[in-house]
Amino acid sequence: MYRNFMTAGAAALLAAAIALPPVAPARAADAPKVVVALPGVPPIYLTVFAYVADKQGFFKKYNANVELRQFDSGAAGSRAVISGDVDLALVPTALTINQVANANANVVGIYGLPNPDWAIGTTNPQKATCADIKGQQVGVDTPGGARSLALKDMLVGGCHLTINDVQQIPLGSNTAAAMIAGQISYGVLHLNDVPVIEEQGKKVKTVINLKDAVPDSHYDLLEVRRDRLAEKRDAIVRTVAALVDAARYMADPKNADTVAQIGTITGESAAISKEALKLFNGIGFWEIHDDGLDQKKIEAVIEDQVKVGNIKEGKKPPTYDHLVDRTVWHDANAMIGGGH
Repeated sequence: MYRNFMTAGAAALLAAAIALPPVAPARAADAPKVVVALPGVPPIYLTVFAYVADKQGFFKKYNANVELRQFDSGAAGSRAVISGDVDLALVPTALTINQVANANANVVGIYGLPNPDWAIGTTNPQKATCADIKGQQVGVDTPGGARSLALKDMLVGGCHLTINDVQQIPLGSNTAAAMIAGQISYGVLHLNDVPVIEEQGKKVKTVINLKDAVPDSHYDLLEVRRDRLAEKRDAIVRTVAALVDAARYMADPKNADTVAQIGTITGESAAISKEALKLFNGIGFWEIHDDGLDQKKIEAVIEDQVKVGNIKEGKKPPTYDHLVDRTVWHDANAMIGGGH
């Protein structure tokens, strides 16, 4: 009798278990929030992959609870990472190197944008040489910011000048607007700045670009504080998976119109956005095949920062292994399915 009772009870429990729906994965809203700092107010074009991840549902796809927050520059976003106000920021590689070397910042790069698009451009085609730029005002984001660091590298590496040979004009992400308005003739420009300026009837001539001045340059790192990475690692892996999957979506020409429309968040037309997308994809700007943490390039940037004097005397530059963590992208790529 006792055995029969237990058997019936077990059968009932088994039947109830079978009837229950499978346990659903944690919803994005239930996951720890990851705040990502993006450079530019209004947003600059390099950040479009993050807005595609948001608008096209990639964050939701990977159960990532992400807040995108705009900052004036990558330098400002990096300060927010270090202070703990945000979790991740897209930061110029040179700046992260300098922070680690000069201030012993406890940060690490987990994904990279290896191919810089910076150039010094001018709306004065009669004065478009390195010799002409000496003594001129040059539009940058902020002294020590991404455009400023790129300017210094281009002046030293390509023009044999120093940063003191020009006057930096801090303009946030409004260098193109200032050149259109005629406030300045020279500026450190992104690829997408050129069609914006030329659409307004001003021809842009390149003085020098960073790729030629410093062939082994590396553009940006997705920076995180080490303790925050340990605390939110799964959520951060999911965020990186969404960003990389969004970048792969952007690389597919059939999605160009959709991406171009999302790209209007920069304040430019869909036509300009579509042209910019083509230019950026043409240089492989958003890394989709690997983690973007090319050792040769990053070590070249470390050496360059020593050469141009950005690492203070007596301070030791970081090693590559100390500067990056390649495991996050590895796990994110596995989550995507290793598609590329």
